[in-house]
Amino acid sequence: MDVGFVGVGAMGAAMAGHAAQAGHRVEAFDTDASVLAAAAVEGVTAADTLGDIAEGCEVVVVVVSTDDQSRGVVGALLEAKPRDGQVIVVAATNHPATMIALNDDCIAKGVGFVDAPVCFGLKGAIDGDLVSLCGGAAADVAKITPVLMAYSRSVEYMGPVGTGQLGKSCNNMMHWAACVANFETLSLAKACGIDAQAMRETLLKCPAHNTTLDRWDSTRFTWHEKDMDVVLDLSQQAGLTLPLFGAVDQLVKRLGPDQVKALLYGEEAEYLGQKIKGRSISEVVSAR
Repeated sequence: MDVGFVGVGAMGAAMAGHAAQAGHRVEAFDTDASVLAAAAVEGVTAADTLGDIAEGCEVVVVVVSTDDQSRGVVGALLEAKPRDGQVIVVAATNHPATMIALNDDCIAKGVGFVDAPVCFGLKGAIDGDLVSLCGGAAADVAKITPVLMAYSRSVEYMGPVGTGQLGKSCNNMMHWAACVANFETLSLAKACGIDAQAMRETLLKCPAHNTTLDRWDSTRFTWHEKDMDVVLDLSQQAGLTLPLFGAVDQLVKRLGPDQVKALLYGEEAEYLGQKIKGRSISEVVSAR
């Protein structure tokens, strides 16, 4: 297929490379010329403009960060002359409402639209091992699946436009809740005499194992504020009270990779203003 990728930073470039390796003809575009030049290798051709992507590609995968960026890219593609039968795919993590509005714009232009955010982040993109969560018309999802499978272990059809982002929000809820739970659990271990990293390695062999704990060293806490804002906004609009995730929202915003590193490998860590320093279990219980 003729495939365009818009936004070829680290993740987008990796995804485009996998699509090219799978035999698709791939064009890429990015507003950063140096990023675009770096991505234009191994079968990926640099496009001069977004219009070139719009006119030449059957499937366009948008790999940006924010809702505003998705609106800007999709709007620019539609202002050009989209190829007949084109499907635009937003692989960014955005609000479902943004996807529904963009789908309306695409329908007016006779262009297909699928929201297909991905799970497993940069490492998943590099390994071609992402999970794509798709919201859109079944025929559009079927059309784009060969492209998505080039960089995904699985393509999941969630339902109509917006449900791809809803599915990603559900994944994000579990991920950020696990971040808080993992940190508090390992804090107790450290404070009572077990090395936090040793406790982590043991938990990975126990029922408490979770994927977030497995990838604990590489969790960057980049999008936790945006992700939880979307979750809480959706819950409010649905009239649903989620007290646990109200707490997760507040707690995860106080965590970061430096705190995780200190907890796992440092002499002392910190959580909510509390110092976490290792003592023996006998010292802890004797203080009762």
